[in-house]
Amino acid sequence: MIIKLAVKDLCFSYDSVEVLRDLSLDIGDGKIVSIIGPNGSGKSTLIKCIDRIIDPSSGHILVDRQDITAMSRMELARNIAYVPQNSLRVFPNSVFDVILMGRRPYIGWKGSSNDDQIVWAVIRLLGLEEYALHSFTELSGGQQQKVLIARALAQEAGVILLDEPTSNLDIWHQIDVMGVLRSLVRKQDLTAIIAIHDLNMAARYSDTIVMMKHGKIVAAGKPNEVLTTENLTAVYGITATIRITDDIPVIIPLDRIPVKSGRIPAAASHH
Repeated sequence: MIIKLAVKDLCFSYDSVEVLRDLSLDIGDGKIVSIIGPNGSGKSTLIKCIDRIIDPSSGHILVDRQDITAMSRMELARNIAYVPQNSLRVFPNSVFDVILMGRRPYIGWKGSSNDDQIVWAVIRLLGLEEYALHSFTELSGGQQQKVLIARALAQEAGVILLDEPTSNLDIWHQIDVMGVLRSLVRKQDLTAIIAIHDLNMAARYSDTIVMMKHGKIVAAGKPNEVLTTENLTAVYGITATIRITDDIPVIIPLDRIPVKSGRIPAAASHH
């Protein structure tokens, strides 16, 4: 496996509260990796550390074997694109201009005809032609999310980080956004790392799932290896029925059960 992104012994604390503990993870090229876990497990914190929005207490993050702390902010943006969980969604700009913002790591604030061509190519790729000159604020939540993904694609980074990209969308737009991501990853050999709550969406669209609890990785591997009844009980405190269709697990939650605080099963081998 070609390692696109490596996280080594990562720790992070908010004041005295430890959020990530000695977390290590290797992520291959051209994969969709979903990070799952209960609220407070450290999913979003890990995403923000990778994008250097926050600085870890210790440990290292490498992209293509380069430590991100040695990169300038612009160099980092040429390697990693970030789609936040809650965009302000108040851009007064047209859709075209919002996507053009993704070219800033290369052009500063002044674009060229080549940058315009890249933006139009991304617009066509995501089927946004009819909205290109509309105001961003006029779009639905699902359309706005696709525009923000388009902005990330315009950065031409090898890694795209997405923090809960489907959390505020209806089921049609959830499927649409996740399908677009999977298609882009396969066509452009991107690595997408997604913090996500919806276990069935993660199961359907991910190559790898990383399950977290209390700032540690409990299990990592293919969806049908990670999404087991034992792991769901230990991490989420629920009982569930799992049905496998075409190697994709479908989770049917049944009930919640008491789980001792801090109980974490042995971690599966990372893939």
